Amino acid sequence: MKTVEGAVQAESGGEERAGGVQAAGRKREIAEKAKKGLGIREVLLTGILLAAGAVLKYFAGSFINFGMKPNFIIAMYCLVILLIRPRFAEAVIIGILAGAICQFFPGQPYINFVSELLGAAAMCFLVRIPLHTGKVPVKTLLCTFFSTLVSGFSFIGVMYLIYYAGADITPTPLAVFLAIILGTACVNSVIVQMLYLPLRLILKIKDGE
Repeated sequence: MKTVEGAVQAESGGEERAGGVQAAGRKREIAEKAKKGLGIREVLLTGILLAAGAVLKYFAGSFINFGMKPNFIIAMYCLVILLIRPRFAEAVIIGILAGAICQFFPGQPYINFVSELLGAAAMCFLVRIPLHTGKVPVKTLLCTFFSTLVSGFSFIGVMYLIYYAGADITPTPLAVFLAIILGTACVNSVIVQMLYLPLRLILKIKDGE
């Protein structure tokens, strides 16, 4: 009789433990669903990297005078999106902030709001595409490359619409802009690739977070 009672108690104890594990799992799921917006660490990281991009862009503009050069602001928001994996609306805000920073530099005013918004949105979409290439980490390169292309081509498209559509002006050949955009995309991809893995290790960010 005692043996039967002991077995029943052991079974009920096991069910309680299993129920506790399930309850804890449900609490974690609820907490994850309840988490909305970026945390303080993500916000600070975004601000720091965008500010660093602005400083680097200023010095790059001072020392590099030929067409193909890195755009550190694009590189930094691509890096931020890779690291923190924001939601789409948050990525759009990051793009708008990057566009606002670009207003402090020489160039066509306000167009960067459109181009960097689209570039950041493209980056947010691309990082969610599963891409497994074995030991060669090409996803960072490809995402940054195509996001820079989106930013560059959207900038040129808006500029042509505003300044050249219907105007009696000979526009700059697209081939010139194409070479600059492709060169910038390649350089940005290398920069982000070099910074992504060390920063991910320093910040203890797991792959896919």
